[in-house]
Amino acid sequence: MKSTKSYFMQIKRLKAAIDTADAIIVGAGAGLSVSAGFTYNGARFHQYFSDFEAKYGFHDMYTGGFYPFQTPEEYWAYWSRNIYINRYLNTPKPLYEDLLQQIGGKVYFVVTTNVDHCFQKAGFDKTRLFYTQGDYGLFQCSAPCNTNTYENEAAVRRMIAEQINMKIPAALIPKCPQCGRPLTVNLRTDEKFVEDKGWIQAAKRYENFLLLRQNQKILFLELGVGYNTPGIIKYPFWQMTAQNPKAVYACINEKEAVCPHKIEARSICLEADIGTVFNSLKVGGAC
Repeated sequence: MKSTKSYFMQIKRLKAAIDTADAIIVGAGAGLSVSAGFTYNGARFHQYFSDFEAKYGFHDMYTGGFYPFQTPEEYWAYWSRNIYINRYLNTPKPLYEDLLQQIGGKVYFVVTTNVDHCFQKAGFDKTRLFYTQGDYGLFQCSAPCNTNTYENEAAVRRMIAEQINMKIPAALIPKCPQCGRPLTVNLRTDEKFVEDKGWIQAAKRYENFLLLRQNQKILFLELGVGYNTPGIIKYPFWQMTAQNPKAVYACINEKEAVCPHKIEARSICLEADIGTVFNSLKVGGAC
């Protein structure tokens, strides 16, 4: 945040862009959920994983997700907790609800690399969401032998309830109902990621939305997107803004809220906490 004056000037520009847009395309990354309280380290990590930290030596949930556990019983003890707190619990702060309050009355679509289901939990229309990287709430065959996904809430809750000493009972290890191989979480970590029927339909809806709206006054609203996978949201948003002279690009991120020089005049870049920005929008940007 460069100064109070410039911050509130940008807030007013953002409010005007939201109000006057024919349609809004939200691109959401991990920073949005972090701002809503879904942090992967610090106090929240210690609350749920202090025993894993003491035994295995990792200090955040992201690192834990790549830890080479020796047994599936240990693996699923960790992952069931991870899935439960990041998919089935609500965010500590109502940021997603605040976002919906701002754009819910507009024509909108959301594309996100997040896998925590926060948009649907906050009341966003399921048919206007595209989760590109998967869903913590789904299992898939690890081979995979098929393109099905399987809802996992009941299985995860049982693993949570019955795990002892960071191990689940062997009987709870999830297996593919078709081939008997282990199931895994439906996350895009390698070429084995399953794009199921729902994924394909969502991708098509997003594609159609872009085609229908390509010459309209579009606000590309990028929230908490970093540079792990910029080719999914950030770079396409820059390109589509450059191609459409009516479009506005807005980027809100605590770090590196930037845009290419070519679209700078039609861009709103705020290096600030996303929750703070939406609190400011509630009062219309008045300082």
